Parts: sequence; structure tokens; C-alpha cells
Amino acid sequence: MAAAVLGEAELGAALEKLEGWSLEGGKLHREFRFADFNEAFGWMTRSALLAETANHHPEWSNVWNRVVVDLVTHDAGGITAKDVALAAAMNELAG
Repeated sequence: MAAAVLGEAELGAALEKLEGWSLEGGKLHREFRFADFNEAFGWMTRSALLAETANHHPEWSNVWNRVVVDLVTHDAGGITAKDVALAAAMNELAG
């Protein structure tokens, strides 16, 4: 059974708590910046381990010190609590 897509009010409440995240193209979106490539890639590695454990994988790209992340639950057709949880965990890892 797919996770439930968040309603507009639930999504708005979640975004208020997710520092740096916005809604872009129907996905949770954030750009993280780090001191250098090593720090960015280290953060991606730690985030990847969390994502794999949750069986919920981000759409992301990395160029030097910048990592762009988009989160959506494809099998649900929108943003779910799984996306919000992964976004919060990514924020925590980023400090």
C-alpha cells in the first residue's frame, strides 16, 4: 500500500518546520551548500545510508560544494510523510 499524499494544509505545516525547503514542481526542493566537494559528498553518503534504510531515495545532483535535492514519493503520486521525514533527517545531517 502506498503512503498517503499530504493535503495542502499538511504540506504547508510541514514546510514551516523544514528550514530551507520549498515546493518546486510538485516536489520538496532544497539546495545544500558545503565548504567543499569532500564535505558535500560525505553528507550525500550519510544521507544515502538513511535513504536506503527507509527504502526512500532522493532525486539529487552534486556539483562541487552544492547538492540539489528533490523529494517525492513516486508510487503515491505526490509528497508524503516519507518525504518530510527524509528532508528533516537531511537537514539534521547538514547541521
